[in-house]
Amino acid sequence: MSVVELQRLARRSPQATPDNKAALAFLGPWVLGALVLTLGPILASLYLAFTDYNLLQNASWIGLANFERMLTDTRLHQSLVVTFVYVLVGVPGQLLVALALALLLDRGLRGRAIYRSAFYLPSLLGASVAIAVLWRLVFGSDGLVNALLGVVGIHSTTSWIGSPDTALGTIILLHIWTFGSPMVIFLAGLRQIPVELYEAAATDGAGPWRRFGAITLPLLTPIIFFNLVLATINSFSSFTQAFIVSGGTGGPSDSLLFYTLYLYQEGFSSFRMGYASALAWLLVLIIGVFTAINFWLSKYWVHYEN
Repeated sequence: MSVVELQRLARRSPQATPDNKAALAFLGPWVLGALVLTLGPILASLYLAFTDYNLLQNASWIGLANFERMLTDTRLHQSLVVTFVYVLVGVPGQLLVALALALLLDRGLRGRAIYRSAFYLPSLLGASVAIAVLWRLVFGSDGLVNALLGVVGIHSTTSWIGSPDTALGTIILLHIWTFGSPMVIFLAGLRQIPVELYEAAATDGAGPWRRFGAITLPLLTPIIFFNLVLATINSFSSFTQAFIVSGGTGGPSDSLLFYTLYLYQEGFSSFRMGYASALAWLLVLIIGVFTAINFWLSKYWVHYEN
């Protein structure tokens, strides 16, 4: 039978063409949800960003007024400073701790599965309200930190979350503590590095640090890049910890005024939903710029197999 006859038979036989009805039936709810619950709110917020809207009255078009207000909004500028410090300090700190623990667990410790589960637990709980409340108690004036300092002879009544100089540091420490997810990803990447490379390097006389710098780190750069992008996006979106620890105010002295917290205050406390929508699109732009910079810089330090 010739190729032409096979093609003619395939066109005639309905069984020869895949039936897409079942696939469309399963994809239908997802497509509907994406259009109604994702794309719809995105387009609505884009429209509201150019309006004056207080949730109680109809939105009125004001053009670029919301974006012009950002230039003179001092609290917005403060929230940007706080958020940038949080991201630029917290993300590298979290990845360094995650990588160090992944290297430790990769050495074949007894009970590695138990340690891995225990270290991953903070990532599941770190963004919860309960942990934020616990963090507030631990770093309070009568908290565990001051109690431990008293044991070593340092008597302090300072509230670490009540001082503008230390409040942000406690939240950064909480962020670093939630190292479980990147640690598990690092551990998976380490397990994919061929053992033969380490054996060959050891035969040539390379020590542990030399093997780490010449083999482990270069081969792990794609995993580091993946964790870096995810951690950066998640850090810019952090909200719960600052909201609970500061009582929703961003205090003391706006030292915990994260960008997302300020956006929430503008939208749901001050009922300036139009301005809050403009702030949301500015956040999208900031995250997009940081992600683009990471991808652009990756060609200088990320090494792939090819």
